[in-house]
Amino acid sequence: MRGQLVRHLPSLVLGILLTYLICTTFDSNDWNLLNGQLPSFLVQNKTTNVYKWGRFKSNKLLKVCSPAWKERIQNIYNKKPEPRPPKSSNSCKDCRKTIDEILKNYSKPWVKNESRHEAIRTQLSLKCNGFENAIMTQKNTPLGATVVYDSQKTKSVTVNSEHFNRFAKTHPALNKRRHTCAVVGNGGILTNSSCGKMIDSAQFVIRCNLAPLLNGYEKHVGVKTDIVTANPSIISHWHDSLLRSRRVFVERLCQYGNSKLFLPAFSFVGHTELCMRAFYTIEDFELPIQPVFFNPNYIDSLNVFWKSFKLKEQRITTGLIMTSLALELCDSVHLYGFWPYSVHPHSFQDLTAHYYDDLKPTNRHLIPEEFNLLLQLHSQGVLKLHLGECKPNK
Repeated sequence: MRGQLVRHLPSLVLGILLTYLICTTFDSNDWNLLNGQLPSFLVQNKTTNVYKWGRFKSNKLLKVCSPAWKERIQNIYNKKPEPRPPKSSNSCKDCRKTIDEILKNYSKPWVKNESRHEAIRTQLSLKCNGFENAIMTQKNTPLGATVVYDSQKTKSVTVNSEHFNRFAKTHPALNKRRHTCAVVGNGGILTNSSCGKMIDSAQFVIRCNLAPLLNGYEKHVGVKTDIVTANPSIISHWHDSLLRSRRVFVERLCQYGNSKLFLPAFSFVGHTELCMRAFYTIEDFELPIQPVFFNPNYIDSLNVFWKSFKLKEQRITTGLIMTSLALELCDSVHLYGFWPYSVHPHSFQDLTAHYYDDLKPTNRHLIPEEFNLLLQLHSQGVLKLHLGECKPNK
């Protein structure tokens, strides 16, 4: 008996030591996992039956948007813009006559028409009221309200506590008028435009669809951001719908500082869960950017409003939505990066769809039609379109 005890003594000691280590290093979350239960930092979304990561008690998540993270943004997400040599194009033979006609109107001296802008601003305020309705708030969308998706009219959702608790309590960024505003599209016309300083000189800057700002783009598009929008297709395609690693998505958001992130959570049914995940990610990583949700009622009202100007598109683009908001919010509105054609209006060099990629322009939206509307507003002195290079005296 004593011999057997001596023979098994090392195993017994090792077992006691392992038990001690396990008991002292495992917390309640670890024991929950061993017992087949979820840890406390993994919270179930009862609406979608999807689990999201909450904060660790010890706040072990890395500090984001620090200088080290900003350096990673440049290395991981942004690419250095490569100078494109002048190259004439034969890809837009049919549009050259149209562009010549556009330039005839555009080349006329631009004069601000205060009365015309005020008339459109008043109409937008009465019929759409971006100050109150552009984003979903706990005031304009109460708990239990039925929300109809603006791009899927046969679909609706009832506002539950999970939605309601993430609606804005006030109107961030929409609580007062601004003097000068810049709305920045992402068109290839911004390439080598040197418009960055002019854009950043605006009192309020609105950007679209998480376009890159750093690592050389600053000179042409600036960095100042007060509002930036996010197309869910970008989150889905480039960030795996936030179902895997979220680090690159988080780093992407750092470049926009403490701006407001407008998410179209209620445009399509599939957008809701995706935009909620984006909201959770921002919460969990404690990012300075502030997410809010587009109000589908506001987008519906804008669709109706611009149809009275003979616009045929069923749903207007994000660029026109943000321009509409700026017309109501700002005394002076300047547009950059809005150009629907595949060649430059002055040099007729080839242009890409966006200033940061090599994609060719498409006509998935009726963008030329929207552009004609913006050009009309430019000619009337309501807003100012900037086409081509930005010069100091412009």
